[in-house]
Amino acid sequence: QVQLVESGGGLVQAGGSLRLSCAASARALSINTMAWFRQVPGKEREFVAYIGWSDGSENYANSVKGRFTISRDGAKNTVYLQMNSLKPEDTAVYYCAARWAAPTDQAAQYDYWGQGAQVTVSS
Repeated sequence: QVQLVESGGGLVQAGGSLRLSCAASARALSINTMAWFRQVPGKEREFVAYIGWSDGSENYANSVKGRFTISRDGAKNTVYLQMNSLKPEDTAVYYCAARWAAPTDQAAQYDYWGQGAQVTVSS
């Protein structure tokens, strides 16, 4: 079993930056992919970015490409999401997710989820 705990959410003005962290309870050596999704009330959970744990391969949603960066620290069992040039439309609850298999942008394919971190961007 893998537990994921997010931190780093908050309130920021448009154009500002935030960094989210997601700490895994255990390396769970077979975890292959970690990702970030986000969700606003009344909408489906939306893919933001993923990273392959072993090879560092990355992928981003078009809406965040060039502004957000996903990274990992194997020694700390932690994945990060650096969010720059934030926009009001980035306001959402951000969720960390993990899966055993190869990367995918489909939320239903992930095995473990964190509790979520609120990010609010004011205009």
